[in-house]
Amino acid sequence: MEPGTVVLTGCAGFIGCKVAELLLHAGHLVIGIDNLNDAYDVRLKQWRLERILHHPNLQFHQLDISDRAALSALFEGACGPHGRGPVAVINLAARAGVRQSVEDPWVYYDTNVTGTLNLLDLCRTHSINKFILASTSSLYGQGNPMPYREDANTDMPLSPYAASKKAAETLCYTYHYLYGIDMTIFRYFTVYGPAGRPDMSLFRFVQWISEGHPVMVYGDGQQSRDFTFVDDIARGTIAGLRPLGYEVINLGSDTPVVLMDAIRLVETLVGKKAEMTHTSRHPADVQATWAEIGKAKRLLDWQPQSTFQDGVGALVRWYHANREWARHVSTG
Repeated sequence: MEPGTVVLTGCAGFIGCKVAELLLHAGHLVIGIDNLNDAYDVRLKQWRLERILHHPNLQFHQLDISDRAALSALFEGACGPHGRGPVAVINLAARAGVRQSVEDPWVYYDTNVTGTLNLLDLCRTHSINKFILASTSSLYGQGNPMPYREDANTDMPLSPYAASKKAAETLCYTYHYLYGIDMTIFRYFTVYGPAGRPDMSLFRFVQWISEGHPVMVYGDGQQSRDFTFVDDIARGTIAGLRPLGYEVINLGSDTPVVLMDAIRLVETLVGKKAEMTHTSRHPADVQATWAEIGKAKRLLDWQPQSTFQDGVGALVRWYHANREWARHVSTG
């Protein structure tokens, strides 16, 4: 895609910041949006934002995508008569997390559904013909054959988070059907890496083992996850800017890892043994995830480049370089 103006929501988020870095490096003008909410420790968002904030091609706006009036005003300014408006919207702003969504479903719908609808309608209003949505492997629930293909049944989500992403996906199809907007929906599989979300298992394992805290294991620890390194996810997301019509595409590593094996790797890289405690598995958690990624290879010429050991090594190095404050980050 030729360099142009791209609206990127969630630009201080874990994936969003890395996507912003790649877009800026490729010569795009990035209109970055993030409300910098306190869903988790804001220091992580501020650390990420510092990586990109001073780039001359970034325009950063602190606002909430569920605030229709503020978002409309921003688009009016960006799409006004002074020049070419945005060529694409990449919507990575989201309330994420399975367990937290069970406690407060409403905030998930505000951001993930209403926020997406606001952005879609502004694309319609301002003739922006490319929209990328971050969705989730959580849609596959349980009972689908693995590895999960994009045409699997997603009608029985196990959490309000997954349900909100299903709603956002269906809105994207509606706007594609009615207005011809080119839609690429990515179902991300368990993204991890430096400065990641602190409620995710690998951040927790690195912090807990590094600081000598008990490692909480849900169930027997034999559940598996298709962990995918953030750099690979960001590359795939940007590859989705090409015209594709309407496509739902998995981005995953295609190599699931058992949680106990992940803990053992962190022990090795940190150089300390984990003190483990067990609790029952949360009903909203699935036993396993595994991405079938043939579609991403075929349509985007994309495949993951990072090994699990290298990716976890990068996370451990980041943590220890930032340990002075990262050790105090709540893991939720």
